[in-house]
Amino acid sequence: MYEQALYRIIQPVKLTTVSRLNKSKQWKYGYNKQNDIVVISKTGQIGDIYEIQGVKIALPKQPKKIVKDNNKWEAKEYPKELKNIKSIFDWNNYPPDFKDRWEGYIDEEFVRREEGHWFVNKNKSTYITGTHYMYLQWSKIDVGKPEFREANRLFFIFWEACKADQRCYGMCYLKNRRSGFSFMASGETVNMATISSDARFGILSKTGWDAKKMFTDKVVPISVNYPFFFKPIQDGMD
Repeated sequence: MYEQALYRIIQPVKLTTVSRLNKSKQWKYGYNKQNDIVVISKTGQIGDIYEIQGVKIALPKQPKKIVKDNNKWEAKEYPKELKNIKSIFDWNNYPPDFKDRWEGYIDEEFVRREEGHWFVNKNKSTYITGTHYMYLQWSKIDVGKPEFREANRLFFIFWEACKADQRCYGMCYLKNRRSGFSFMASGETVNMATISSDARFGILSKTGWDAKKMFTDKVVPISVNYPFFFKPIQDGMD
């Protein structure tokens, strides 16, 4: 019987310590030198600790209740009532009762983008990072919506640890072709660029033409198809 070896769940921190700090929500996002773990949770609480390629990564604490849905990942349909809204200026023209009806939905999407998302996959509670959620739920690729892959889930968890750990300068990632990496990288570029101010995000490839093609074929479609509430406010060329 096949047993995956990409990661293992470990317990390098005493359960009493985890429980005590969870209770007061004192776990801080980033490298925890005292326990030699990288905390990617942004809720102040941690749950399982994965070891991936020697890096100990503390995931958020699992919520008590997770909606099972169809027992697998499925991207949710964008509400029809919001599809015609292209910018914040359109949104501002709608009546207050319409906004009140959808503000909860929009706020929840921002929480998932920031903290990640839990769902049930094959009867197993499964966590994906906020970046992975943005890729699966809101990124348009060549086949439409991306499919959920466990290998990609672990990639995004490791990548989140790289971003959280101030000691880290990046990731060396050995991949095969057609693994979806270009789309995942493009999705992350759009995700980070649209929540960062006064910043520039570059694309590096073997030639300038290849970098330009990645921008026009992948980055632009993902950005254009974001819902209005994730797009930077734009007025003309500003």
